Amino acid sequence: MPVEITWWGHATATVRDSGVTLLTDPLFVRRLAHLRRRRGDLPPESVAQVDVVLVSHLHADHLHLPSLARLAPGTRVVVPRGALASVVGLRRLAERLRIEEVGVGDLVRVGPVTVRAVFALHDGRRLPYGPRLAPALGYVVEGRARTYFAGDTGLFDSMAEEVGEVDVALLPVGGWGPRLGEGHLNARRAAEALARLKAPRAVPVHYGTYWPIGLDAVRPHEFHSPGDEFVRLAARAAPAAAVHRLEHGESIRLGDQG
Repeated sequence: MPVEITWWGHATATVRDSGVTLLTDPLFVRRLAHLRRRRGDLPPESVAQVDVVLVSHLHADHLHLPSLARLAPGTRVVVPRGALASVVGLRRLAERLRIEEVGVGDLVRVGPVTVRAVFALHDGRRLPYGPRLAPALGYVVEGRARTYFAGDTGLFDSMAEEVGEVDVALLPVGGWGPRLGEGHLNARRAAEALARLKAPRAVPVHYGTYWPIGLDAVRPHEFHSPGDEFVRLAARAAPAAAVHRLEHGESIRLGDQG
């Protein structure tokens, strides 16, 4: 059974492995505060019908409560430890969803698939509210393939050791504004991350979807170019890796894994 990965835009992707469907950081809206979706259709309603959702951190473009509210009752939602204490709305959703908190190194089993939470170098707070109660995480999904979803992260020295061996890496390569702050990967740093991970395949995510309203003319290349730039830089930094620059709603299928 092949493994299928579909990118829906920003950090939202579906991973289908061994009969299990996982969804990362669901964001199902055309507008979020000052951000407007400028590329790609919204995911279809069927995308919300999944076995488990993986939330990387508490920022509103990753932990989006209205999008989580569209999940079927009883859906498992994995969040960083401390999320329930930090986000009142998440506690309300816990009345109808199976919300599970995890920390670095914790394992979640979903049928034949294992999900391992890994470190991410990123501010995990629910800004602008509250203290630093929940870390940012990445996840490694292991079934017939090992898929690394990085969430939001900067480059850090122990990345290869923390993540381990993977078959495909979903790496953020941009953002939603003309500047990236600390704890993010741009195309260059993502190419270096791919080289460190030695993953044979990569999918760039977290770019080219949302952009601040009114800033259409401000450094537009920062919105359009990170995917292509990552392809170019990864060819130098990790020439053995195949980079799949997906369009919104496009999928890759991985063959049988050993």
